[in-house]
Amino acid sequence: MEAHILVVDDDPAIRELVRDYLVEHELKVSTADCGAQMDKVLGAEIVDLVILDLKLPDEDGLAIARRLREKLDIPIIILTGRKEEVDRVMGLELGADDYVTKPFSQRELLARIKAVLRRTEVKRAARRVETARAYRFAGWELNTGLRRLKAPDGRAVELTNSEYALLVAFLRAPQRVLSRDQLLESSRLHDDIYDRSIDVQILRLRRKIEEKANEPRLIRTERGAGYFLDATVETV
Repeated sequence: MEAHILVVDDDPAIRELVRDYLVEHELKVSTADCGAQMDKVLGAEIVDLVILDLKLPDEDGLAIARRLREKLDIPIIILTGRKEEVDRVMGLELGADDYVTKPFSQRELLARIKAVLRRTEVKRAARRVETARAYRFAGWELNTGLRRLKAPDGRAVELTNSEYALLVAFLRAPQRVLSRDQLLESSRLHDDIYDRSIDVQILRLRRKIEEKANEPRLIRTERGAGYFLDATVETV
């Protein structure tokens, strides 16, 4: 299946140039001219990689990179000016997978895209499997395609990347005790969560889905063993 690239840049000439070149090389391409438009595309389609300009009219590119990393696990290649070394460094520190300086070679950009896609192939395949599914439990519904959690009363509940990954791990193994090591492995968040902070992440997730976080009825503790989801899960 062809990879889907989202180009986010406020310069229409650059958007058109990159789109046409990548389409010629058998990649699916969507474009956005600002952060708000980017969010619309991400909410409606499966995107495998974001090419992100750091200078956008409505929102700073570094801020966008930060919130993408907090909520989604999509590779990011940042676009930046040759002299903006600080921005490049900050972008990489925020979790960007690579950067390309303007003006850039289309051939080099394509090579970098392919390299990032190769490195993230396993995660990309897993993410595409998840997007075809939704989980329902105790009146809640988690749409893994849009990464949206809906409460029993219809409210949309925001989840961080860590909270989302942990919830998916529980939903894949309901009513089964998961140790901290298993949660780390299942959630694929070794870089973001350490064993000593799993308890903190569980508490934060409980605060969002439990009526009383200090008296949990969904995510239960099995002393000396780990945690389990005490609910029937329906996959749709």
